[in-house]
Amino acid sequence: MSYKALIIGGSAGSFQVIVQLLSHLPENYPLPILLSLHRLKHVRNGFVEALSIKSKIKIIEPHDKEIIKAGVAYLAPANYHMLVDLDRRISLSIGPQVNHSRPSIDLSFQTAAESYRDKLVGVILSGANKDGAYGLKKVGDYGGFTIVQDPKEAQISTMPTSALNLFNPNKIFTVNQISDFINQLK
Repeated sequence: MSYKALIIGGSAGSFQVIVQLLSHLPENYPLPILLSLHRLKHVRNGFVEALSIKSKIKIIEPHDKEIIKAGVAYLAPANYHMLVDLDRRISLSIGPQVNHSRPSIDLSFQTAAESYRDKLVGVILSGANKDGAYGLKKVGDYGGFTIVQDPKEAQISTMPTSALNLFNPNKIFTVNQISDFINQLK
């Protein structure tokens, strides 16, 4: 199957996993990557730079209404929800927190699922709350491909376990398996 976008959500314990996943992607990666990660809302600088150290692809914090392009990783800015419009532009929102979080992984995943439908791959990584479980389920409901990091391997298993308690994903993968899978996407 041919996919059009990859979305990854994570919280506590996911930063090193994201760095590892990004470091293995080629610079001509054919899909856009949407990164919805819980982060400290008052720390505005340094996160993109830290992720970019080992990444061959461009990583940015998008502006409101930015067109989503292949080969770019879009990181939800601190204290903003990152939503995907039906015309595949990014919308930023300072709406209420969802699951005590802004950015909300659920909102990012749900809106990406509505836009990309069966052309989306969603991945949930380590985290300390249930944010992302419902959003990943919506990716599956729209026909997208769903992956949950193996909770036994996750630094903090609450987020992957919450997804598994809600529905059966297409795959439960280790980080190395996730890396191999997303490198084969086209």
